[in-house]
Amino acid sequence: MTIYLLVTLNLPFFDDAFRVFGGFHASFYGFALAIALLVAAGLVLLSARYVIKPALVFIILAGAVASYFTGTFGIIIDKEMLRNVAVTTPQEAGHLVTLPFLLHVLLFGILPSVLVILVRVRHRPFLKMLVANTVVVTLLLLGCLGLVLANYSGISSNIRQHRDMMAKLTPFSPITSAISLGVSVYRDAGVVRAPIGLDARLGPVIAKSDKPFITVIIAGETARAMNFSLNGYARQTNPELKALGVVSFTQTTSCGTATAVSLPCMFSVYKKTEYTDRKARSTDTLMDVLHRAGIESVWWDNNTGSKGIADLVSFASMTRQKDSIFCHDGECLDEIFLGELDRKLAAVTTNTTIVLHQAGSHGPAYFQRYPELFRRFTPDCRTAQLSDCSNEEIVNAYDNTILYTDHNLAEVIKLLKKHEATVNGAMIYMSDHGESLGESGLYLHGAPYMFAPVQQTHVPFITWFSDSYTEVTELNLGCVKGIADAPASHDNLFHTVLGMMDVETNVYDRSLDVLAPCRSQVSAAS
Repeated sequence: MTIYLLVTLNLPFFDDAFRVFGGFHASFYGFALAIALLVAAGLVLLSARYVIKPALVFIILAGAVASYFTGTFGIIIDKEMLRNVAVTTPQEAGHLVTLPFLLHVLLFGILPSVLVILVRVRHRPFLKMLVANTVVVTLLLLGCLGLVLANYSGISSNIRQHRDMMAKLTPFSPITSAISLGVSVYRDAGVVRAPIGLDARLGPVIAKSDKPFITVIIAGETARAMNFSLNGYARQTNPELKALGVVSFTQTTSCGTATAVSLPCMFSVYKKTEYTDRKARSTDTLMDVLHRAGIESVWWDNNTGSKGIADLVSFASMTRQKDSIFCHDGECLDEIFLGELDRKLAAVTTNTTIVLHQAGSHGPAYFQRYPELFRRFTPDCRTAQLSDCSNEEIVNAYDNTILYTDHNLAEVIKLLKKHEATVNGAMIYMSDHGESLGESGLYLHGAPYMFAPVQQTHVPFITWFSDSYTEVTELNLGCVKGIADAPASHDNLFHTVLGMMDVETNVYDRSLDVLAPCRSQVSAAS
């Protein structure tokens, strides 16, 4: 069983190990054998009557599933990846349950499990089994320890420097990650959200305005900055935004590499260095502070929900509208927002912040994120099974999603311009994380942050302001353009939006408001 698990389900792990250890050296052999002895010791511990077969079936099935995603997409299944999986919709999960996946699980998971169930196991009496297993496990662990000590310098340094390699050990790394997540969920089950910004109030600029302030926050999905022509990408993926005079902050980094982490982090008061899931759950969000200041706060969702961000404010799911034009099979194109936004802007009478949580560029079914009209880069990948497509087809499909996002952002701006006679409008767009498109053998997203490639952490951040907004707030657009290449991050969203909506509160940090240096001191939130 040890040989089956390591040889059949861990080819990506040993491929990494071979590369890390520099080929067939003594340290590589010592490492591989030490891993085998350690796995064998663990299996011996599970060899008790009534335990061994259920445990082996679980390990085999978990290993088959994990090995498919690790081998196909280069994905590391850690605690945060599992947290993201837990909030994935059935529609999104359906894109990953393909025929090759089912065949892989059948061949490497179900059939071996059936063999395990059918094999008759002769068990020793309990005391004899306990003594024998203790001796075997001790010998195996001593052998493992001896191999590690004999090759200590090579093994220890490589493990420290390449923790991503150890995270690919299937299914043991995913199982330990699942246990860790379970402990965290249990520990945080009773967390109560604490209010912040109890002193939040509107500042003098917004108070004296004869028109309500409207900020549309567009929370992007899986958009990577390097594929935006606004940021220097060779392809014209942002022709409409370019014509509208937006400002793109070109050096923006994300808080995480998956929605379940990045989205709550973006809307939290905590910086990336301070952020934890527990803190996010136990603290009010940006939406709550805005609402407390008297600003109508609205969240419209075309994704997997607000992750708790909008629990205390107005929330609407676009996918429940069953729009025959934009929605099919439980998923909607992002144009679904535009009609609702037009009606909202026509009727608005009070200061308002509206969040549009996009489906954006979520893969692997990129082709389902844009309509035929935006199928401009071809040939494009027309399946969720990325292994059936060339790299060119995958990139073409992804770039079409960016082109469609460009169109939707431009349409939001046009709606704000349309209603400029009655509102002071502004738009801010920021993606939750990026995406790997085959670089270094990686696809999709969710890599552990310390190992994550720049493609997953470098995200677009775009702003636009109406003429009436800049006039009332005395925002210097020339200044904003001048700082567009300065480093920015998800840390900035919370405080930048508070500043844009002229909210005065003790939780506002002017140093994290990217627009503060370009706004008159009179209009800056204090």
